[in-house]
Amino acid sequence: MTYRIVQKAGLAVAAFATLSSVALAQDYPTKPITLIVPWPAGGSTDISMRAIAESASKVLGQPIVVDNKGGGGGTVGPATMAATAKPDGYTISQIPITVFRLPLMQDVSWNAEKDFTYIVHLTGYTFGVTTNAESQFKTWKDVVDFAKANPGKVTYATPGAGTSLHIGMEQIAGKAGIKLTQVPFKGGAETNAAVLGKHTMLQADSTGWRPLVDAGKLRLLVVWTSKRSPNFPDAPTLNELGYDMVYDSPFGIAGPKGMDPKIVAKLHDAFKKAIEDPAVIATLAKFDMVANYKNTEDYKKFVAEVTASERKVIDTLGLAKKTN
Repeated sequence: MTYRIVQKAGLAVAAFATLSSVALAQDYPTKPITLIVPWPAGGSTDISMRAIAESASKVLGQPIVVDNKGGGGGTVGPATMAATAKPDGYTISQIPITVFRLPLMQDVSWNAEKDFTYIVHLTGYTFGVTTNAESQFKTWKDVVDFAKANPGKVTYATPGAGTSLHIGMEQIAGKAGIKLTQVPFKGGAETNAAVLGKHTMLQADSTGWRPLVDAGKLRLLVVWTSKRSPNFPDAPTLNELGYDMVYDSPFGIAGPKGMDPKIVAKLHDAFKKAIEDPAVIATLAKFDMVANYKNTEDYKKFVAEVTASERKVIDTLGLAKKTN
């Protein structure tokens, strides 16, 4: 008799928990949502993500509060979320490609496949290399010529070790037969300051540099897109300069593992509408970014594809972590 009472009580608790979970998913969201942007404020990712968040918040009926948590090439924020956040939909993060790449290069605290709930893929970057407008480098050829005569003397700022900018620059250097020296920072605002202040000779970053190029303070030497940017028609592509490379570094949104699919669906729908918002499209265009939507299932598949692709690049560059 006692066993049956306990068993019934246990079933009742389980049923209540299930009903509570359903109710929470149906009512979601009932309070502000935190969106981790794993880069410092003021860069192209921060500005574009704030525009996307503002638009998505209108769909969800609750504010989306941006929390800048830079460091680790954009991995500190997602890693913190994976380790500490509840899977209730109230903490989500932008997921840069370094979340998949860094585990291939070193030991990390997260498993990119298991520790995140992937929600929606959003867009990607336009990358380029800039130098101070007063620099001796007028073209990329000038950089190559100087670097060949002065191995390791050319310094370049990136938003972090292991980022697409770091990996991309090392690929370019390898193809050009030169040695460059990376100086890692936490994000675009810092890399802008580094090259403006002549602390580094070059900057490799996404288009947070555009206002400074437009103002004549920085000189754009090369873009990493498949075609010349309509905003910078005088800047050649890597392909034009003889490097068979296109680099754009796509990103999306994820939460911690174990999220309710109904909450995931609500977030997916809100962010999908956000990147269709003319105001968001206009903000992205300022940084030469275009929407690159993938739904939840396609995003999961994409993560596996990107990880496999990154493994080949890392192995080729000799940057893979050592295994015992």
